[in-house]
Amino acid sequence: MCCFGFLKIMMFIFNGGIFLAGAAILGVGIWVKVDSGSLLGLLENLDNAPSGLSQLVNISYLLMAVGGVLLVIGFLGCCGAVKESRCMLMTFFSIMLIIFLIEVAGAVVLLVFQGLADQLLQSLEDEVRKSIVKNYGYSESVTSLWNATMDKFQCCGYRNYTDFDGSPFFTEHGRNVYPPMCCNATITMSTCNTNEAHSSMVDGCFDKLLQLIEDNAVIIAAVALGIAALEIAAMVVSMVLYSQIGRKN
Repeated sequence: MCCFGFLKIMMFIFNGGIFLAGAAILGVGIWVKVDSGSLLGLLENLDNAPSGLSQLVNISYLLMAVGGVLLVIGFLGCCGAVKESRCMLMTFFSIMLIIFLIEVAGAVVLLVFQGLADQLLQSLEDEVRKSIVKNYGYSESVTSLWNATMDKFQCCGYRNYTDFDGSPFFTEHGRNVYPPMCCNATITMSTCNTNEAHSSMVDGCFDKLLQLIEDNAVIIAAVALGIAALEIAAMVVSMVLYSQIGRKN
C-alpha cells in the first residue's frame, strides 16, 4: 500500500505539471489569437522590430493544439490517479502509447527508409521553391517569413539565391536583384545583384538547418531519449496503478 500511495503521488505531480504547462500554453495561444490586432500593433511600433511578426497569429494555432493535448493528458493522469479511475488510466495509457508509437514510427522512417525520407525531402523542396517563385515579393506574409528566416540564420533561399529567379520580387526589380541577405556585404551594398549574389554564394536555409541539427545532435538525442523515458515511465506507472486498483475492487 505504501508503494501504491507513492505511485499515486508521483503520477499526480508528474501529470499536474503537464496539466499546468498545457493550460499555460493553451492560454497563451488563445490570448495571441484573440488579442492579435493590438499585440501586433504594439510590437510593430517598436524600434528594430523583426519582420516576421505577422506569423505570430499562425503560431497561436500550434500553441492551442499542443496546449490542448497536454491539458487532456495531464487531466486524465491526475484524475485517474486521485480518483482511482481505471477508465481514465487506460485512456491516459492509450494516448501516451499512440504518441510514443508515432515517435518510434517517425524514427524508423528516418533511420531505415532513408530513400523514402529523401523522396519526402525532395517533394518538400519542390513545394517550397514553387512557393518562393509564386509568392515572394507578392504575398506579404510569405515575404516577411522568408526575410525573418534568412536574417536570423544568415542564409539565402531554400538552397541558394537562384531560388528567387522568376519570383515577383525578382521581376519587379529588373530581373537582376535578389534579397539583401543573399549577399555577404549587405551593409555597404545598396542592392544585391546577380554578380554579387553569385560571388557571395550564401548557404541555403535548408543547409543551415541541417548544420544546426548536426551541431546539436547530441543534445537533441539526449532530449529525445529523456522524453521517451518519461513516456515509458508514465505508461508503466499508469498500468501498475490500473492493476492495483483492479485488485482492490
